[in-house]
Amino acid sequence: MKLKIEDIPVIMEGPGTVMRRQTGWGNFDLGYIELPKGADFTPLLKGLSNDSCCCPHWGYILKGDFRILYGDGNEELLTEGDLFYLPPGHTAIVEEDLKCIMFSPDEMHGEVLDHALKKMAEMGE
Repeated sequence: MKLKIEDIPVIMEGPGTVMRRQTGWGNFDLGYIELPKGADFTPLLKGLSNDSCCCPHWGYILKGDFRILYGDGNEELLTEGDLFYLPPGHTAIVEEDLKCIMFSPDEMHGEVLDHALKKMAEMGE
């Protein structure tokens, strides 16, 4: 099974932002994300358990820096070339314009994305 990035359906687009998601890869989805410096997921996760993402993710940073903040107070910086695993209980802030590929459990990630998109609509973004 293979797919070109440009063939992955766009679920959100805006200035400096493209989020693509393909469901149905086993029990996982495939995401391709481009986000501008300063993008902060924290307000979009308010209302979820511990106000954080409850979905694990595996991926690769193609470009940029992604600061991950964990519920236990720890944080780490993901940079270009890093492979990563994010356990549940995190949020993230883009430190430098980001491009990454990510795999996540399909249903669980869908619930988080639905919540985040609803929050964005409430904030008028």
